[in-house]
Amino acid sequence: MKLCRFGPAGQERPGLIDADGILRDLRTYIDDITPAHLAPQALARLASIDAQTLPAVSGQVRYGAPLSGVRKFIAIGLNYRDHAEEAGMAIPDEPVVFSKAITCICGPNDDIVQPPHSTKLDWEVELGVIIGTEARYVGEADALDYVAGYAVINDVSERAFQLQSSQWDKGKGCDTFGPIGPWLVTRDEVPDPQALDMWLEVNGVRRQSGNTHTMIFSVAQIVAYLSRYITLQPGDVICTGTPPGVGMGIKPAPVYLDPGDEVHLWIEGLGEQRQRVVKYD
Repeated sequence: MKLCRFGPAGQERPGLIDADGILRDLRTYIDDITPAHLAPQALARLASIDAQTLPAVSGQVRYGAPLSGVRKFIAIGLNYRDHAEEAGMAIPDEPVVFSKAITCICGPNDDIVQPPHSTKLDWEVELGVIIGTEARYVGEADALDYVAGYAVINDVSERAFQLQSSQWDKGKGCDTFGPIGPWLVTRDEVPDPQALDMWLEVNGVRRQSGNTHTMIFSVAQIVAYLSRYITLQPGDVICTGTPPGVGMGIKPAPVYLDPGDEVHLWIEGLGEQRQRVVKYD
């Protein structure tokens, strides 16, 4: 099942994508897609709806983030060996954990706003994991049972801000630095989260290309690891790291985003995003 939210910012309606790829309006059944709708029983009720009975949505629509009410946005850094190497950083022995501000969350095709004084705006295509059931001290073998689904995330980063100290949060959490979606694809449609191709292009040039099987720490390992230190709650979002090809790693000189640039990213089975970079006004 592919769940989504569509409509103007702040006025999104709940929807789903049917088997034919048609957007259907879910407002008859629920007012929004919230963490409460991610519990297994709640997802089962939504899955039982005959999509053909829902109103079809025609014309161009804006997609918002596929979930409202996110309380935690957790990220894993340096989770692809070749990305760590291109960044000139040591291969981690344990997951590198940091937070992205929930105020950075935006729709998958919304503009990326370059903050004032930003000079090194960068891109990162990442597999997003959305928690469906509260997880505390869970084992790796059972960790995926706590996952509601997956989504595409662009972990937008401002490298000058990020690397000013050992804490990465301020370079990762600016407004619009967390495009999520277009859909939340439920776990039953992703049999193996460690077998997904992904890529990212800037102005039509392929910059990143990878597969989640090259992660240092798998989704199951990440969920289990985080649950040892942080209670994971329904609706929590985890982005799981990026393959090589980010702007800061390009040789002989880094390449960063400028106003007017266009970013296009895709993950197998999870959809695609397109963003335009604009300067803060």
